[in-house]
Amino acid sequence: MSEGLAEPADLRPAASGERRRPVWVVPDEVQATVPRSARFTEARWVARYRRAALAGDLSAALVGVSVALVGRFGAQINAGYLVIGAVIPVAWLICVALARGYESRYFGTGPEEFRSIIRAAVALTAAVAITSYATKSEVARGFVLLAVPMTCLAAMTGRWVLHRQISWRRFAGRCMRRVLVVGRNDQVVTLHRHLEERPADGYVVVASCLPRGDVFEEPVSDRLGRTEMDILAAVDQYDVDVVAVASDPELAGHSLRKLSWALEQRGVDLIVSPGIVEVAGPRISIRPVAGLSLLHLERPSVSGGPHLMKAVFDRVLGVLMLLAVSPVLLAAATLVKLTSKGPVLFKQTRVGRGGEQFPMFKFRTMVVDAEERKAELVALNEGNGILFKMRDDPRITKVGKYLRRFSIDELPQLVNVLRGEMSLVGPRPPLQSEVALYAIDDSRRMLVKPGLTGLWQVSGRSDLTWEESMRLDLRYADNWSIALDLLILWKTARAVLGSDGAY
Repeated sequence: MSEGLAEPADLRPAASGERRRPVWVVPDEVQATVPRSARFTEARWVARYRRAALAGDLSAALVGVSVALVGRFGAQINAGYLVIGAVIPVAWLICVALARGYESRYFGTGPEEFRSIIRAAVALTAAVAITSYATKSEVARGFVLLAVPMTCLAAMTGRWVLHRQISWRRFAGRCMRRVLVVGRNDQVVTLHRHLEERPADGYVVVASCLPRGDVFEEPVSDRLGRTEMDILAAVDQYDVDVVAVASDPELAGHSLRKLSWALEQRGVDLIVSPGIVEVAGPRISIRPVAGLSLLHLERPSVSGGPHLMKAVFDRVLGVLMLLAVSPVLLAAATLVKLTSKGPVLFKQTRVGRGGEQFPMFKFRTMVVDAEERKAELVALNEGNGILFKMRDDPRITKVGKYLRRFSIDELPQLVNVLRGEMSLVGPRPPLQSEVALYAIDDSRRMLVKPGLTGLWQVSGRSDLTWEESMRLDLRYADNWSIALDLLILWKTARAVLGSDGAY
């Protein structure tokens, strides 16, 4: 037992044949020393963030109202609309608060903060409409249609700036929530690793609490007091902000409930890991059944309305993108034709949704006999073991290097998108030889259409291992949404401009 953490009485040497109660201890070898003085306390940075969020939202509302008043009425603004313009910023702050926009658990999380702003905008629009109807007052629709969207856009911009600032601080080890992880050794290690992989989420593990002793058969409540006492002693010693319980039968039901009561008195949050991985938040919900809180996982959207909406989204945005990049396509085709012998387009058979094969189009970036020369270069493969990649592939033409660097060679796949063979966002389109190596679970990636871009494109591209690429594809297939597609498209633009992992 570490110094400063009182040793429970029942940790004395066990007599012969005596079974010892399981207790939760903080082993010396798993303790992490994170000085409290080296970081902002949670109360300090939360208060600062909340004040900044309030100021940003109020400023956003004032900007939105000002733009709406000037844009709708110009210099002829009557007194009634000046009153409305003064009330809307207050109403906006109330709507954001009701949408949980100022709850500390969402600070710096990004998506949930943005969702609260969108929910607040919808609520404010509804409130204005209901108030106008109830009071039989005529509020100009042009004013509302300018004020609310402008306020929402300005508020989201402000939250994005705050999110970036707190992310930078967290990467420097500041503005973190101190976490005590409780559970069995393997679950603790897994949860600890996941929390450390994303410092921007704001959690730093300062200690781990593990059970010691053999479990013996007696009512849970008989050993609850001792379990709770040891965890709370660790909470007090390490001054933690959050207790994270890994999935473990030792802490469940009534035991977990009593622990939550004790932590509530100390102002410490309790989070419980159900042990589920690679499942996005929108698919998870808690439903009360028979007095129990049951975790419900929604089935992935593999057909029906959502896929129809995705098909419409792909074609509409695909047409717009094709028109926008048509000058680039024409210039690239001309350069390929003038600088090397062979066809402008390279056509290759790929496997799409449900195992259907289709011809995928790309600008030719290699010499005509590239496939014949591949056997000579197998020993120099720098790919992930299954995909062949070389940073300085001698088969690539001079123009092809630039086309690949900025992913211009992929743009003809917009034609595949319009033909319905591919999506703008999805798993990487595989070759037949790759599909032949799939494990049973890997075939789930073909529940959705392959994409022009995807999680693999914004997470390292050619630098990923085969296992990492497959994990990202499966994650997308299980959790895709239009909102996720838009986020990936935005990140793709940044990745392409930075040419990360492209060769």
